[in-house]
Amino acid sequence: MTRIHPTAIVEEGVTLGDLTSVWDNVHIRRGASIGRECIVGEKSYIAYDVQIGNRVKINAFVYICAAVEIEDGVAISAGTVFTNDRFPRATTDDLSELRTSDPDEHTLSTRVRSGATIGANATIGPGITVGRWAMVGMGSVVTRSVPDHHLVVGNPARSVGAVCRCGAVLLRFNAVDAGVATQVKCNVCGHVYSIMGGRVAQLVEVS
Repeated sequence: MTRIHPTAIVEEGVTLGDLTSVWDNVHIRRGASIGRECIVGEKSYIAYDVQIGNRVKINAFVYICAAVEIEDGVAISAGTVFTNDRFPRATTDDLSELRTSDPDEHTLSTRVRSGATIGANATIGPGITVGRWAMVGMGSVVTRSVPDHHLVVGNPARSVGAVCRCGAVLLRFNAVDAGVATQVKCNVCGHVYSIMGGRVAQLVEVS
């Protein structure tokens, strides 16, 4: 059973999975699809045809524009803003016509892979991918793709370390030789990873 707050606007053609909750003053545009067991926090906006997987947590005041895909298990913290146009203009170049907000040839797609976390008040640039289990620090401005398991912070966001599936920081990149394979075990959950040249690969699953 889905739960939709009476102040929320859910347009025709929206698909909501079972046990998903949509809270107050949310606006979800036509064609958007949201999976099972998701939470859409208050006053968030989800544009037309946005695709969202299962068990995704979207906090308050989040803006998700068209051409964004969010995979399973992603956490999007309060105040996050997605963008889809590198060179936006309000009008045509002769100022004679207002440009539509519908996706067009200038629209670039963005993908957030499974398990990733985006911190509060982050801005996500267009045409990029945020990798699996990556973590974007609060207030970061992400202008290029983020590899799996990377921790990125700043404006523009830079990779500063590696994070475990559980969210714990595995190491800081400035503490290891980028050309030498390093094996790291998470002190919190016990997952083991190989890290070399910025590539983070999980080696052992904890049962």
